[in-house]
Amino acid sequence: MSIHRIRRFSAAAIYLLLFGCLVGCGKASNESPAARRQGSVASGEYPNLFAEAGYPQAEIAAKVQAAFQQLFHGDPENEAVFYPAGTNERGPLAYIHDVNNDDVRSEGLSYGMMIALQMDKKQEFDAIWNWAKTYAYHTRPDHPARGFFAWSVKTNGEPIDEMPAPDGEEYFITALYFAAARWGNGEGIYDYKAQADRLLSDALHREPITGMTNRGEMTGESLFDKEVKMVRFTPHVTNKDHTDPSYHLPAFYEVWARVGPEADRAFWSEAAQVSRDYLYRAAHPQTALTPDYGNFDATPWAAPWRPDAVDFRYDAWRSAMNWSMDWSWWAKDPRQVELSNRLQAFFASQGMDDYVALYTLDGKPLGDDQPTGLVAMNATASLAADHPRRLDFVRALWERPIPAGPLRYYDGMLYMMALLHCSGEYRAYGL
Repeated sequence: MSIHRIRRFSAAAIYLLLFGCLVGCGKASNESPAARRQGSVASGEYPNLFAEAGYPQAEIAAKVQAAFQQLFHGDPENEAVFYPAGTNERGPLAYIHDVNNDDVRSEGLSYGMMIALQMDKKQEFDAIWNWAKTYAYHTRPDHPARGFFAWSVKTNGEPIDEMPAPDGEEYFITALYFAAARWGNGEGIYDYKAQADRLLSDALHREPITGMTNRGEMTGESLFDKEVKMVRFTPHVTNKDHTDPSYHLPAFYEVWARVGPEADRAFWSEAAQVSRDYLYRAAHPQTALTPDYGNFDATPWAAPWRPDAVDFRYDAWRSAMNWSMDWSWWAKDPRQVELSNRLQAFFASQGMDDYVALYTLDGKPLGDDQPTGLVAMNATASLAADHPRRLDFVRALWERPIPAGPLRYYDGMLYMMALLHCSGEYRAYGL
């Protein structure tokens, strides 16, 4: 749950040599969405939007490497969000720190693992996974979140809120499946596929459990509603019949429909299409903005503790990345091209340098300076958009410096994922 909101480098040739090992499978493509006849998973060609915008490949490779280096191994006081935290019997430990809120979130841990996977950084991946399993994962049989991760804990592992935010589990699961394909399976928690299968089975089938948490007695269920085939806002029974548009990840559900437990593959295939329909209905018909929280019928949900969740706020920035990644990988729903065109047309109408962080769904600005995280997400919308303005949003991302300072966690994670998407280096493995 999100409640927030160029460096010098060595010779480009060295970075390009290092970046070449990332390619793994497939290749980058400079074709526009309209020219692509099939998704990237089938074709093996992932769009390189930076190259399409005219940037040399050596500079693209250097930019991605520099961002990873700063966010994962830069100055811990002002640059890094990745923090080593010693070792245990399973090996090194590390967490991703939300510096501004001074906590560790399942969202950030899972984003960090996905970034490390895409960058072919197994050591960082394993250290984050070890920390997540050690300090955030619930194993107690009578815990309402058994089988899931606390969404917010302190840097020492002490829980802040023990219940899960399902987007964390979604990224954990997919990153683990990709790790199994890219690096092979190890033992224990490093048997990536077995870990992903267990998480995914619990996400769909976990039975209700009533028990004590650090916030009192609660009852938790599965992360997905089997009847409506949608991800829940939370498994806590009080709010389980709601969702969050930015938690809808049809691209990932298509992966699960191919590599997850066989008995559930048909469900995940159906869930992918349900989420495509949901995102299209949740997006405003003029602006394509989605709310932070939603009802299963795709109307905005004003949560009792957050009535402003009906607006386009920090969670909702990510909706465009979700539908655009799905189009780029699978090319199953042409409405996603329309959504990205509509969204980018709205932000262009606000002024490329003038649009702000928060809006009502019909486009009334609510304030806050233009954040790097939103610039990053609007650039990923170009994975699906086919209007020429799409490259203006890619160039806007290119011009942004690597996030630093107190807001570097959320901005930095979204920036890093957007760089990978826009360089053609955010890929599906093992399909």
